[in-house]
Amino acid sequence: MDLLEHPTPMNDHAASPPSEPKAKNCDLSPAMRAKIERNRQRAVMLRQACLANRPWAGEGGGTSAKVAKTVDSGGGFFIEEEEKQRTKKVVHQPAPVIKADYLVCDDCDKSFMDSYLSNGFDLAVCDNCRDYEVKHKLISRTEAKQLYLLKDCDLDQREPVLRFVPRKNPHNPHWGDIKLYLRLQVEKRSLEVWGSEEALEEAKEAREENREVQKQKRFNKKVKELRCAVRRSTWTKGTSAHQHEYGPEELVDEEEDLYRKVCNTCGHELTYEKM
Repeated sequence: MDLLEHPTPMNDHAASPPSEPKAKNCDLSPAMRAKIERNRQRAVMLRQACLANRPWAGEGGGTSAKVAKTVDSGGGFFIEEEEKQRTKKVVHQPAPVIKADYLVCDDCDKSFMDSYLSNGFDLAVCDNCRDYEVKHKLISRTEAKQLYLLKDCDLDQREPVLRFVPRKNPHNPHWGDIKLYLRLQVEKRSLEVWGSEEALEEAKEAREENREVQKQKRFNKKVKELRCAVRRSTWTKGTSAHQHEYGPEELVDEEEDLYRKVCNTCGHELTYEKM
């Protein structure tokens, strides 16, 4: 059999010429076109509704919201990275320069920022002019009441209320804090209460005299109690009954035969009638 005379038949695909590529835009039926149009209109309406609900939506449908960008972290999850939005640089005018509110010292007339007396007692005196011993001395509440005859209402309720600084009690730190007042302010308050220094001195003298009188009364009372105690210790009560020792009898009334006898010890009189 001669192979040249009878060649083998070729594959149909190999023999047939290559077919032309199909057209991408094939013809659509009217139903499909209507469905696509409905979907497009629905998408447009949804987009307009979303833009209307956003309060930050700008003019012309634009938005000022930051756009999130998904970045692969390489660890099996994604990270949303906010893209930096271009913002306009706002130039503000420089703030006005405020000058410091300086205080003027009442003693040296120099300006200063703050001091111990200005912060604690609202007194415009700098630390250099502060007199620790006499003028600006601090006294306790008890000393203020005793030396200047002030009451609690004068210190706490009378306007303006005197300022004080708390300190630990020097006698016992576990007790309550003591209140230290400025002596200068306490003297001024005493003049407001008593009117003048003469009236204050008179009140001090009257209080001192009353104190001496009360002291003398307490002394006399103690002396009297001591005398009574001494008398009670020396006096003893007799336990035996008294026996009267009468003297001679005397005739009192002869007609009624009345007689009388008198005890020689206690003076008791006994009157009797003889039958």
